[in-house]
Amino acid sequence: MASSINKDEDDFDLRVRMALLDQTPPCEPPKALQRVIPWHARLPARLGGVAFMLLALLLPLELMRPEALVRDAIEHEYFERTLRGQFMSPRPLLDQLGLAPAAGLPGYSQLVRPCEISGRAAYHLTTFFEKGGLVTLFAFKEPTTLADGSGWWGNVHWQVIRSRHGQPLILVAQKRQALEAAQLAFKQSQAPHS
Repeated sequence: MASSINKDEDDFDLRVRMALLDQTPPCEPPKALQRVIPWHARLPARLGGVAFMLLALLLPLELMRPEALVRDAIEHEYFERTLRGQFMSPRPLLDQLGLAPAAGLPGYSQLVRPCEISGRAAYHLTTFFEKGGLVTLFAFKEPTTLADGSGWWGNVHWQVIRSRHGQPLILVAQKRQALEAAQLAFKQSQAPHS
């Protein structure tokens, strides 16, 4: 019995070996069966895309960012937004703005006080304009270098304008039309009276 099993197994093995020899040699699979990974799905391309998106999101924020003195003025205005009163004579502020004492401060004054922003002595004026709203103005006692400009930062609008003497003034308001009303009022107050 054992010899018949071995003979059957030998015949089977022989037939399988012969069948395997008749097979074609292995080759590369057809290109249609291979998975092609597009260039944009590869890791370096994805990392580059993520880096580009971060740069595209952060660069405009950096370009919109105002100078440090303006940012500090915006922060100062935020903490004193609800403060009201007249803590000094308006005369030094009028002189700093280049306005005649008879003209008075433009708008309806809410707060007039000396303050300090980034270690610089300044005058703080919060005033109300009927066709605009509340505007806070900062005029610095000492000559200050600050480029003209405007923008939106920290949930407020800001603008740097020049006084009659050419000194920078920082205007901060929650509404854009308040800045426009303030700028118009200062220009009219600075115009020579005939």
